Amino acid sequence: MTLFNMSDLAVFATLLLISTAEASNSRSHACGSAHAASPPRITSSAPAPAPALAPAPAFSAESPENDPAPDAAMIFDVTMYGAVGDGKTENGMAFLAAWDDACNHPGKSTLLVPNGTFFIGPISFIGPCQNNQSPKVEIRGTLKAPSSLKAFPTPSWIMFRQLQSLILTGETTTNTSLFDAQGEESWRHADCRHKLKCQFPTSIILVNVTNGNISNITLKNGKGFHMGIINSDNVTVHGVNITAPWNSPNTDGVHIGYSTNIHITSSTIGVGDDCVSIGPGSINITVFNTKCGPGHGISVGSLGKYSAEKDVVGVRVKNCTINGTQNGVRIKTWPGSPASKASSFWFEDIVMINVSNPIIIDQEYCPWSTCTSSKPSLVKLSDIHFTNIRGTFNTKSAVALMCSSSVPCEDIQLLNINLTHTMASSLQGGGHLSVKGALHRLEINGSSF
Repeated sequence: MTLFNMSDLAVFATLLLISTAEASNSRSHACGSAHAASPPRITSSAPAPAPALAPAPAFSAESPENDPAPDAAMIFDVTMYGAVGDGKTENGMAFLAAWDDACNHPGKSTLLVPNGTFFIGPISFIGPCQNNQSPKVEIRGTLKAPSSLKAFPTPSWIMFRQLQSLILTGETTTNTSLFDAQGEESWRHADCRHKLKCQFPTSIILVNVTNGNISNITLKNGKGFHMGIINSDNVTVHGVNITAPWNSPNTDGVHIGYSTNIHITSSTIGVGDDCVSIGPGSINITVFNTKCGPGHGISVGSLGKYSAEKDVVGVRVKNCTINGTQNGVRIKTWPGSPASKASSFWFEDIVMINVSNPIIIDQEYCPWSTCTSSKPSLVKLSDIHFTNIRGTFNTKSAVALMCSSSVPCEDIQLLNINLTHTMASSLQGGGHLSVKGALHRLEINGSSF
């Protein structure tokens, strides 16, 4: 049995500081905050279960409508509140003043960041807003974060919290809508994170957001995760570009946790960790028509690191291309984990290009050899479908199923899997399937690897 070297970690430590607590209608300074006064915490309550999932879902690559209402919105331009797009002036107070007026406006409103480079530290845009309707946030320029970790007392750079119908959109014609987290300096302190002595802020995080639409923006060089979606429902991420070097540690593209009905479509993600990571409490998650690479692939997990984690139900990854990554599609759980369940997964119509581990279930996930338990994972994995996956790989095993020895994986289907080793002529025989642990009901049909 060949063990695989997994160097990535789905970091929940910082995200677990985020709250589901509802903000009071009597906000201390209207709708926003330049520094979250008391970092919230996730509760253990899960979202309402989604309906049963159809095995062959319908997808659409069409961009969602951003603003279908015919009446014009009132524009709140941050430069009218004193913001300066010179790349060095701190603009937090101007952004908050514009947000507060937009949030309290009785009609439709738009918070506008025009062309220019706007330097801004950690900031929170908090609702609820007037008529329980969030302003539209339109980014035409660049937002630039402080480079030093010392500037971040909270685990996020830009937070949107407790909002209905949030629209965060960029300029579709000039491609100038950029969030530059300037993470290069922080990557040199990766050991600090591993030892849990410091936190690396998520660039954009949505907390308690319902009916959100994020489109046509670019996130660059996150200090930690680029985007987090926590305790939210019905959020679409469309046409987003996320980029960081392959060796930038823990820079997940999009991390999802304790959320329902989250859809990532027609996006391009190349980072130093998971392109998409789907954590505990995630229900009905779709990743469609998305390009991943470099990075560690598209992952469910890691699961089982903390007690009382909620189940994961219903993940679809379809029509994606994964190129030059450490993993392709992966489910990962920690050894010695508390009991939970993860089920109903469809990985379909995926192209792999020079991927190290195209299909992998890893219930012995232990990055940096930090695990304190040798006991098997108690996360129950079941109803997992890999269908129409083709391309090339560069390691010994195209398919690795490392299941728990205590709680068997159940009902795994490999259908029409066609994967070729990049150095096929140098390999003798087959052996491109690796199985470890307990597994009940494995079906392989029409496959070659």
